[in-house]
Amino acid sequence: MSKQDRISTAILGIALYLIATGLTFGVLTLTAKKSAPDTVAPPDTADGNGGLVINPSTPRTDPCPLNGQLYTTEERKIWEARRPLAIMVENHVDSRPHSGLVAADIVYEAVSEGGVTRFMGIFYCGVSAKNTVIAPVRSARTPFLPWVLEYDAPYIHVGGAGNCNDESVDPRAKSLCQIDQYKIKDMDQFGLPFTIKEESGKKQYVCKRNYERLGREIATEHTMECFTNGLYLFAARERNWTNIDAKGISWDKNFVSWKFKDDVGQSERGTASAVSFVAWKGYEKDFGVRWVYDPAANFYNRVMGGLPHTDLETKAQVSAKNVIIQFAREIGPVDDHGHILYENTGSGEGRLFQDGIEIKITWKKPKRTDRTIFYDVQGTEVKLNRGPIWIEILPTGAKVEVS
Repeated sequence: MSKQDRISTAILGIALYLIATGLTFGVLTLTAKKSAPDTVAPPDTADGNGGLVINPSTPRTDPCPLNGQLYTTEERKIWEARRPLAIMVENHVDSRPHSGLVAADIVYEAVSEGGVTRFMGIFYCGVSAKNTVIAPVRSARTPFLPWVLEYDAPYIHVGGAGNCNDESVDPRAKSLCQIDQYKIKDMDQFGLPFTIKEESGKKQYVCKRNYERLGREIATEHTMECFTNGLYLFAARERNWTNIDAKGISWDKNFVSWKFKDDVGQSERGTASAVSFVAWKGYEKDFGVRWVYDPAANFYNRVMGGLPHTDLETKAQVSAKNVIIQFAREIGPVDDHGHILYENTGSGEGRLFQDGIEIKITWKKPKRTDRTIFYDVQGTEVKLNRGPIWIEILPTGAKVEVS
């Protein structure tokens, strides 16, 4: 073989090696991308339920983009691979106590029909370290859909009011039809499995009926439990909804975070010790709400129907760092089902309670997909305390008592 032939052979060998290396890298990269969604659920750890055990001494330096609360870096790594979940929770007297609302980052409350309110919890940072049961999950309602859109969140509910061809429901209240029209990431429980397997083979509950959840006989509609880890695993594996969707678009591409601040010092805290209201006059006995301020902890503790609003599993009382009352024009009942609507796009007035102080505010949400922003009377966006936020939707003109 001549010198020239040896050089040509060597060049050919190097080229073949580079091609083979590139193909191997490409295959490994594609395989890694394909398997990525299954990694969003927390790994099995010492708590035995697919959650993390957070050492109390671990620094909390990472703010939640939804409510500004500080968490550990380990928790942030989990929520950054996910997107917020919007979950409907009913508030019928027979369904209480609730499960999981204490872990929500944000909660919206509004009348659904007949003076009975319903909650929608936004779950993201607060459930990153723990597989949390949310119950009782109930059906979709139109007033909550514009808020779901603010987070590009999977919407978890059990059925809802009005398919597109349901002539018995006012077109303005056809939530199931609107979910499709608005391109909301729908996770109707009727389309979810009972369980889903983790990579380890362990079964994880997604949603299930628990007739024994309250230790007494209850109607079927009060029994639906859903579990955050199972919901996240289903969303990732079956719908390709992680922190990005199936089209590769990040959930927070258009998300506008509210502004946050640290608690004021104790000497700067106000003396407004409680705020009380009810959406519909005459419903105080079961649905009257009273938020009682704890100046030492700088929290508001929730009382409903004259009793502390507590969590079934943890026994903790529901509390918030910020209580926002958002007044909106109430419309209805709009059909024989008694469906209620609210004008929650546009603008209106409200109140903010934080640090023991009442602040008059206004709110603006120009169109359905826009973020609701809250302003003080000077027109400056308000800063909220870091921690849970409750947004109470009341009919314009509803009475609010501050003591």
